[in-house]
Amino acid sequence: MPLPIYRTAPAPILQAAPAPLPKTAPAPLSLTAPAPLSLTAPAPLPQTVPAPMRADTAIPRHVAIIMDGNGRWAAARHLPRVAGHRAGAQAVRRAIEAAIRAGVEWLTLYAFSSENWQRPNDEVSDLTGLLRHYLRTEVAELHAEHVRLRTIGDRTRFGPDIVRELHQAEHLTRNNSRLNLTVALSYGGRSEIVAAARALAAAAAAGQLDPANITEETFGQHLFTTFMPDPDLVIRTSGERRVSNFLLWQSAYAEFLFPEVLWPDFSQVHFDSALADYAQRERRFGARPA
Repeated sequence: MPLPIYRTAPAPILQAAPAPLPKTAPAPLSLTAPAPLSLTAPAPLPQTVPAPMRADTAIPRHVAIIMDGNGRWAAARHLPRVAGHRAGAQAVRRAIEAAIRAGVEWLTLYAFSSENWQRPNDEVSDLTGLLRHYLRTEVAELHAEHVRLRTIGDRTRFGPDIVRELHQAEHLTRNNSRLNLTVALSYGGRSEIVAAARALAAAAAAGQLDPANITEETFGQHLFTTFMPDPDLVIRTSGERRVSNFLLWQSAYAEFLFPEVLWPDFSQVHFDSALADYAQRERRFGARPA
């Protein structure tokens, strides 16, 4: 899904009960000069991974979101699609704030899929322009709030100026640890798996790798996401119930949630509600309950 920008690796699961969830949505944030986040740093998470467990005492370590519904949000208001993407930018910020408040360590946002290049040229131009604007206006705020920004996907398909700014943003925030924010840009799960398979095949053909020694761990080390834990919870907004080529390998044991809310309306309340739903689920990872 496109990053709604103004038109525009696995560790443990926390065992402590989450704090009470707020019941009111935050006030809309400015599109031009967002107010600083007044948040306290979350408590460090434990460093042990439980066996099959109930999620009712857990905060997901990694939440991934398929941000869907910008176009429908705009159409319902008789606005151009770019207005939906701009409104979605505010939801991006609210999701970041909500993740920090909840103590989530990793947040991954599906912003621009490899299939999105097939959209009309004017829409692609709008989206890339909004991405450029976001990088120039929001990265400093992310850095001030100690958020580390990374991207996954084929960034080379964007213009050299965007590639340069992505590199600069990742370099600027590289030492931040309050929240690990990953944005999927020009990303497709199938192409990621194919690229990993090709890399392993090339290593085997060169005599650098015995195919018999390829394991799931070996394969995972050749994915874009080798630096992050697998997602615990995947949320897709707008009520659509499909994953759209997003983190296909990594979400094998993720919990899924499909709220009806359109992405531009996504708020702290919706994020906290998703965590509360997750907390009621029993995660078995293929094992039988005792």
